[in-house]
Amino acid sequence: MFNLRILGLAALAATVAIGTPQAAKADAIADFYKGKRVQMLIGSGPGGGYDTYARLVARHMGRFIPGKPTFLSKNMDGAGSIVVMNFVANVAPKDGSVIASLQRNLALVQIMGQKGPQFKAQEVNWLGSLANEAGVCAVDKRLGIKIGDFNVAFNRAIVMGGTGPNDTEIQPAIFNNTLDTKFTLIKGYPSTAPLHLAIQRGEVDGVCQSWSSFKELSGDYYRQGNMIPLVQMSLKANPELSKMGVPMIQNFITKDHVVPGLTVDQVKGLYNLIFASKAMGRPFGLAPGVPADRVKALRTAFNTMSADPKFLKDAAKQRREIDLVTGDEIQDIVDGMAKAPKADLAMLDDLQKYKGKAKMVKVELAKHTGKVTKTAKGGRQIFIDYNGKEVKAKVSGSRTKITVGGKKAKRKAVKVGMTCTFTYPGPGEEAKKIDCKG
Repeated sequence: MFNLRILGLAALAATVAIGTPQAAKADAIADFYKGKRVQMLIGSGPGGGYDTYARLVARHMGRFIPGKPTFLSKNMDGAGSIVVMNFVANVAPKDGSVIASLQRNLALVQIMGQKGPQFKAQEVNWLGSLANEAGVCAVDKRLGIKIGDFNVAFNRAIVMGGTGPNDTEIQPAIFNNTLDTKFTLIKGYPSTAPLHLAIQRGEVDGVCQSWSSFKELSGDYYRQGNMIPLVQMSLKANPELSKMGVPMIQNFITKDHVVPGLTVDQVKGLYNLIFASKAMGRPFGLAPGVPADRVKALRTAFNTMSADPKFLKDAAKQRREIDLVTGDEIQDIVDGMAKAPKADLAMLDDLQKYKGKAKMVKVELAKHTGKVTKTAKGGRQIFIDYNGKEVKAKVSGSRTKITVGGKKAKRKAVKVGMTCTFTYPGPGEEAKKIDCKG
């Protein structure tokens, strides 16, 4: 009896010992994140597609991380996400408490050797992406161009708006430099949201960007037939665009269009390299050097979140499509880019630069004054009656300057009935200033 009891206790002890390392590792992750506030640093301006996806993740991901940390979102835009990734890789803590929302072209920009990046794309701990994007170039219907008639771009100057080294500027540039299209460019828009307002005002003719963001940001203006898609850009045709009769850009890579000095095969290869970035459509990353167990925990949380019904309902409410690309899959995409011949990368670097004389725009902010009709989401949205129409401003706790009676105030201080002036790009956009009187 004594011996059997000893054997039983020994077996139990062995079982506990075997399970301890994994349990301890899980507990260590939970212990680290419990009570933590994870920073979501957004490498794009407020109001655009990247910003919307990043804030969507920040609202939900904490539920799936051991320890259930809270999230704080902050825009740190500049140079197509180079600014934010430089900060994350070289300044921010490398402990898994900082996540970067990045633009899809960032990895290729670094791999091509462009000036600015102070990190290596292959060393970034890629968390995942929520979209496998198709791109589109579209113009206002006032130009009189039919859906899918990209041929017009070979014979007519079309003015496109740019927000930085991303699809808005890269696509028109590479079309001109490889296929001899006649796109011109006006740069300087802070994000795609005010760029769409510029299209409606007639400042520019069109935009190149992801199809999902285009539909959301153009909104009713597009749904009412005012925007005309000309061409789609991806490795795989988008069914929705194809059904409308919008052709793939690959259809135009022919001897008739390819510029002297390049071959059809060369241009096809370069476009394939560019469009590989679209497969990692809305990427998120962690700094090189973050402990492997925390990277694994965050990747698992990201993947689980992407299938969560509550998360998907919120995404649908934001009119955002979810198509998970895992961190491992992004790592493979980036590794593939890095293996491209140096000569091709150097050529692509040059071809993505706009060679014409681009104009710079100074964005004028609107000022709308009216009585507050309601507030929502803890003051993150404020509505006023402006000339008989209710208009909304988004309110950032860190970027929007608020005064009440001439004194600095927090957004929760704004109450229904106050008279407030919004200084912002336009209705529905994030306000730079809100000045209220009691």
